[in-house]
Amino acid sequence: MSDHISIWAELADVDHELRHVDVAGVRTRVLRAGSGPDLVLLHGTGGHLEAYARDIAGLARSFRVTAYDMVGHGWSDLPDVPFTVDVLSDHLLGLMDALGIASAHLSGESLGGWVVAWTAAHHPERVERIVLNTPGNIANKPEVMQRLVASTTAAVEDPSDATVRARVAWLFHDKSMVTDELVALRRGVYTREGFRRAVDNILVLQDPVTRARFSWDPSWVGRITAPTLLLWTDHDPTGGLDEAQMLLGWLPDGRLHVITGAGHWPQWEKPGEFVEQHEAFLGAVAVEA
Repeated sequence: MSDHISIWAELADVDHELRHVDVAGVRTRVLRAGSGPDLVLLHGTGGHLEAYARDIAGLARSFRVTAYDMVGHGWSDLPDVPFTVDVLSDHLLGLMDALGIASAHLSGESLGGWVVAWTAAHHPERVERIVLNTPGNIANKPEVMQRLVASTTAAVEDPSDATVRARVAWLFHDKSMVTDELVALRRGVYTREGFRRAVDNILVLQDPVTRARFSWDPSWVGRITAPTLLLWTDHDPTGGLDEAQMLLGWLPDGRLHVITGAGHWPQWEKPGEFVEQHEAFLGAVAVEA
């Protein structure tokens, strides 16, 4: 077992609030901490705001941090609609409205990065700088989509320790960091009433036909005017550095930083470097009050 302490211990000395916010009728779970320019954190497919538990304290030194469960995820409401990228983007903007955030820095991991990029391209007035953290399968590889669907569906249909642990372990390079607490937390999400239906709505983006409407493409990525930091890793199971370089070529104002010794969750495996990169990149400008 690694030396990672519990999620609660990570937040124990951090002034924060955890509450639910109404976003156009969607009860949305939100954690907020710190002060300064607004920074909104978005988790990945099937995830929840605890994905950033190891980063909140560090980021809250410089930013007013908002982490939340996207619609259909975590402990937010589970309406019976396909959770496509535009739906998730609208939910993000609705949350910002509900919290009185005119514009913000956005940082998203995996699916969250996809939503961040889409929002930056289609609603540039709401976005300052963005961080795309292992945004996931830029090349739309069928085998990556099939693996994600299979492992997630198996864990939801049979939320045993083994299946849920395997789904969580897929996120990590260092498998010893898969704690019992993380597995129990993810099982809590997967066993929520209505989540079996919700996971089908989440996984629509792994269907090639649906995905084609939102796939990463220079036609819309090239419209992103916000300065962009690509955070990649050397062990990301969704795509190699060739995909990072491809995405970097589409971005009008992008730069790349590679975190070594991490998988799909560098914010958990390498929190110090993750926070430092955000402070250095986002700290270069201040969001006007």
